[in-house]
Parts: sequence; C-alpha cells; structure tokens
Amino acid sequence: MKRNYYIFSAGKLIRKDNTLYFEPASETSKEEEPGSDSDSIKVDDPSIQSEDTSSPELLQPLKISRKPIPVEDIEAIYCFGEISFNSKFLNYISQKQITLHLFNYYGFYSGSFYPREPFVSGKLLLSQVNNYNDPGLRINLAQQFVKGSAENILKNLQYYNTRDKDTTPFIDLINPLIIKIPGTTAIDELMGIEGNIRSLYYEAWNLIITEPVDFTKRIKRPPPNPVNALISFGNTLVYTTVLSEIYKTQLNPLISFLHEPGERRFSLSLDIAEIFKPLLADRVIFTLLNKKQIQEKHFTKELNFCHLNDEGRKIFTREFDEKLKTTIQHRQLKKSVSYRHLIRLECYKIIKHILAEKQYKPFKIWW
Repeated sequence: MKRNYYIFSAGKLIRKDNTLYFEPASETSKEEEPGSDSDSIKVDDPSIQSEDTSSPELLQPLKISRKPIPVEDIEAIYCFGEISFNSKFLNYISQKQITLHLFNYYGFYSGSFYPREPFVSGKLLLSQVNNYNDPGLRINLAQQFVKGSAENILKNLQYYNTRDKDTTPFIDLINPLIIKIPGTTAIDELMGIEGNIRSLYYEAWNLIITEPVDFTKRIKRPPPNPVNALISFGNTLVYTTVLSEIYKTQLNPLISFLHEPGERRFSLSLDIAEIFKPLLADRVIFTLLNKKQIQEKHFTKELNFCHLNDEGRKIFTREFDEKLKTTIQHRQLKKSVSYRHLIRLECYKIIKHILAEKQYKPFKIWW
C-alpha cells in the first residue's frame, strides 16, 4: 500500500537515477549550481515522516547523509516550510503520478503540484460543466454535499451522546435544519443552512472535549486559539487528501457545485471534503485533545493568532494517517475498505451521477 510522506526539515529531496533521496540540511553545504543534475526541495528542520508507523526510522531526525524514499511507495509528499524545486524534479514525480502538497511556515496550505491527469474523459468533462451550468442540476448536487456533511455531523453528536455527553439539545436543533435542505433553491440559501448547522455543531464541542477549551465560534483567518488552529490544520489535510483521490479519477477538480469555482483553488475538493471532515479531521481532534496528546506546548501563539508548532503537526499528521488507514466492512462491496478508499468511492459515485447513470447519495457514517 502506498503512503504519504511528510517533511518537516531543512534539506533537500533529490532525484538520483530512479529513486528519491532526502538529504538533511546538515549535509547541505552549498546551493545547487544552475544546471546541476540533482533535483531538490528545500524545507525547514530535519525530520521526514511516513504514515507507515512500522518504519520508525522515518519518524526520527535523519542522521545519515541521504535517506532513500522508494518512488513506487509514495502516495503523496507533504512539505512544510520554505521550499524550492526545479522542473526536472517535477517532471519525474509527474511521470510517477505523485502529488506534491506545499505548506507555509505556519502550516497553512499554500498549493499543490497536480501532475498531468492520467485519466481524462471529454464526455465526463462536458457533463460536469453542464451540471454546473444548469441551476437545477447544480443545486441538486450541492444539496447532497451539505446533506452528507450534516448527517455525519449528526452521527458524531449521537456517538458522544451515548458516552455521557448530553448533545441532545444540539441534535434537536440540527434535525429541522437538515429537513430544510431539499427545499432550497439557491446556493446562498443552502450555504446559510450549512453554516447554521456547523455553528450549532461547534457549540457542542465544549461538551465533547473533556478539558475546558477557549472555543466559542469558528474563526478561520487567522485562527485565534488552539481549537480553531486544529480545525484549520485538520481541514487542510482532508482537502489535500481529497485532491489526491480526485486525481486518480476522471473528475476535474476545478469544477465544483457547492463552492463557487475559483481561479486559484481546486474547488471540487472543498465540496467533497465537507462530507469527510466529521469523520477524519473532527474525530482526530477529539481523540488528540481528550487523550491529551495535543497540549498547550504544541502551539505557538502570537497576537490574535495561534498555530501548531512542528511537534504538534507531527502528532496530528501521524494520527490523521492512522485514521486514513482504518478499515471498515463496506456494506455494498462486501469487503474491507480504508477510510482513504471511501473518498475514492465517493468520486466514482459522483461520476455516475454526472453521467446520469445513478442518482448520487452522499457517504454517511453507518457504524
């Protein structure tokens, strides 16, 4: 099984023959000269992490000059910090269909290198555009994304309601909002309902999280406290994971239905991520806080601004990858599938809907 690789360190990623190597900053004595044969990415502070915890050496600071990373083993590469790379490196990972996700110093998502799509379909592209341009078709799909998100939010609240957390008042307020979703006729109206559902959901977090937390509402830019910082970081990981899975299908990530397509974002990833945030990001946050794996020491606080430090990001990404590898018995497929594969299956369901082969029903947590 392929896996994600995370780099939190100063150094380089170098292509040598048909293998990638990580070279720590301590071994980097000079900048690459123009025309050099090596292809590199520079990052800040030495440690490379794989989602495979059976390889503990990848979770520790590297003490050798170069650490090989088998190309066939890479699902995606996540780079945190200041980064530089050249076209030879990008050409190589493009050939291997490896996505590269970039984050800034604070751990905020900067962008992705999205290789040339290996699976393209003119028919699907035209149908996807048509579903966006037709108001009736678009609102239908957008409603399903919001419904899927709301149902999974409700599932989280019901889960904790059976564990001595009285979330009944929030469940009772969210249910009537879900009933309103099919009657919406405009995207703005639908987004308003979605916003109200999330506001109620976030109010319940003070009950779900065992320790007292400074969290009264969701604030994105910038996050002012630890819980908002965790939500921002977790949502970003869900977004990039969804993007990596869309890449393996014929869907165009630029054409969305709930979120308005933009010039500098893969907005379909935002649509699909809404469904999986409660399962992936939110549950990871609850686990890390309630087990005290993430504490105050894992955050850097500035004036009206809070973000995870390197150690905090490593803890979060490790738990997030464990969540992605979790498997369940799929009721329709009658086989065990990972949470990551559930995202790919969701893409296939959307494709069938767009091609008018089968009505789309969003993923809903059933366990």
